[in-house]
Amino acid sequence: MANTKSFKELIQNRVAKDPAFADALLREAIEVMLKGDIETGKAVLRDYIKATVGFEQLGAATDLPPKSLIRMFGPSGNPQAKNLFSVIGYLQDRAGLELKVSKVRRA
Repeated sequence: MANTKSFKELIQNRVAKDPAFADALLREAIEVMLKGDIETGKAVLRDYIKATVGFEQLGAATDLPPKSLIRMFGPSGNPQAKNLFSVIGYLQDRAGLELKVSKVRRA
């Protein structure tokens, strides 16, 4: 019988081995939030956090309790903008990225 892994395990393994994939995951999480799909954005960001920095280290870096961060990015979480931008800012810095918003006309 084949040894199967969960989707989350596959994401964590891929992030660990492929920095470009990790960067794309962070970018995608933020882009879907900007398009209004907050639930998907939170889920992708949660996977990114778990696969990279972890909630303990993120909490220490942002002065937010890890349990609050876990709830914030959970299915019923409703992050305040101040906390969300603090997390995104830290994750960008840690990844060595500077994500920018640009205007694109819809066709």
